[in-house]
Amino acid sequence: MVTHRFDPAILRANDIRGVVGRTLHTADARALGEVFGTVILERGGGALAVGRDGRTSSPDLEAALVTGLVSTGLTVHRTGTCPSPALYFAVHHLGLDGGVMVTGSHNPPEYNGFKMMVGVEPFSGSDLAERTRPGTRAPGQGRVCEAEVIGPWTRRLRDGLDISPALHVVWDCGNGAAGPALAELCRTLPGQHRILFDEVDGRFPNHHPDPTVAANLAQLATEVRLCHADLGIAFDGDADRIGVVDETGTILPGDLLLALFAEEVLREHPRSTVIADVKASQVLFDRITELGGKAVMWPSGHALVRRRMAETGAVLAGELSGHIFFADRYYGFDDAFYAALRLLEILGRRHAPLSEFRDGLPRLANSPELRFPCPDERKLAVVDDIRARLAPRRDIEICTIDGVRVRSADGWWLLRASNTQDALVARLEAADSDGLARLHAELSELLSRAGLTLPGP
Repeated sequence: MVTHRFDPAILRANDIRGVVGRTLHTADARALGEVFGTVILERGGGALAVGRDGRTSSPDLEAALVTGLVSTGLTVHRTGTCPSPALYFAVHHLGLDGGVMVTGSHNPPEYNGFKMMVGVEPFSGSDLAERTRPGTRAPGQGRVCEAEVIGPWTRRLRDGLDISPALHVVWDCGNGAAGPALAELCRTLPGQHRILFDEVDGRFPNHHPDPTVAANLAQLATEVRLCHADLGIAFDGDADRIGVVDETGTILPGDLLLALFAEEVLREHPRSTVIADVKASQVLFDRITELGGKAVMWPSGHALVRRRMAETGAVLAGELSGHIFFADRYYGFDDAFYAALRLLEILGRRHAPLSEFRDGLPRLANSPELRFPCPDERKLAVVDDIRARLAPRRDIEICTIDGVRVRSADGWWLLRASNTQDALVARLEAADSDGLARLHAELSELLSRAGLTLPGP
């Protein structure tokens, strides 16, 4: 009988994520293996892939997970330490029935978790919550085999792409799982390539691997300027999110990067659907429409976006956080390595610096993603309360697909609960700095009633 009780806080909308030793334990990993293995078997499957990132807690969690999976009778293909997209690729490449990646993604070192696939579709912590009640576990004794995935994956990444030998690129692995795979990939790429912090170290001694935080890209930007490189590319801890700086060291946010990709993809697939998350700039949605595409705003979260892509047949999707999903010439999952190579292909073809693209977009005043602490048990209630207080107003437009996104004469602001942390997330965008200040003051005042302080824009 499966009688294990998971801490509800770790069963999130996209995956499982918790603090090791506090909300997440090896007993959870083994129980996950038993429950998830039963899900795979009930759907007619018999084999899946398991990988892990470079966090210090990942080997123990992975071993416990595999023990649980094998106890259900499954065959487990272990890929070892690798990026999450390499694990996703393994499921496709080996024709497996699912996969589990042990990773804390972009979270601080004390976090860890699991990203899951049933077949080639995402399976979330919320999905698993329905399966954690006492029930019969599939009996059996499976087996374990080792799967070499980095070589086949990096070969597939290059397939059909034309990379210019004139490009000079600086890469930043942030001591995450990307390092060894990137070194292998770059040995076969034309052009000049300099790699920073490629040694896998789950303590992240140089900087935290979250490319949405400008401070984490500072060393990359400095190196790009010193080397006179064409651009810099950074990865998060499991390399499913990309960060980009242009030749001047200026950050190109994930939503504007998606606008560049949309230009290329919609040229090949006119009138196709492109999905972006609720945090994305209005510039992106307007640009997709101008290009003749169908722009779809969707809740943030890699699993949610992948599902919507499958439902709509979208060729491209992305998030402000740097998750980029190509169904055009690729599998439709978020792979920062593949996004990076598509970017290099585009830059080689355009024969123009990356800064020129950004300079050609409308100039708006906007904030980065503003993330601030709020207990898990409070964050949804805070958003709901603010939504209710705004409902009677007739001078604003309110979108509630993910939190509350409010559009007014000044621009828009968003407040939503983080899927991965005990935090609320805000973003604001206006035509100019004065409008941005007014939006910030409005949201600050609403949050102050809940005893919360909005960080500066």
